[in-house]
Amino acid sequence: MSSSVTIIKEIPLDGTKKGIISISKVDEPYGAGSDSVASIGISLSGDAKNPEWKVHLPMGNIDAVVEALKSIQ
Repeated sequence: MSSSVTIIKEIPLDGTKKGIISISKVDEPYGAGSDSVASIGISLSGDAKNPEWKVHLPMGNIDAVVEALKSIQ
């Protein structure tokens, strides 16, 4: 598996000293020819490249997820 990860943004994780939320684009996350995904990672240690938790979102679902998150506020 040879995926390519591009970190788009790092956001300080509220309520922590070093934590961050990282937003990345991952190309070919599941092997050659697989579709790109958006990745949201959480790192309590501040290491965006090795988050303790992450979720992969298909690109086609991003708008719906953003709208759902906005409705929480």
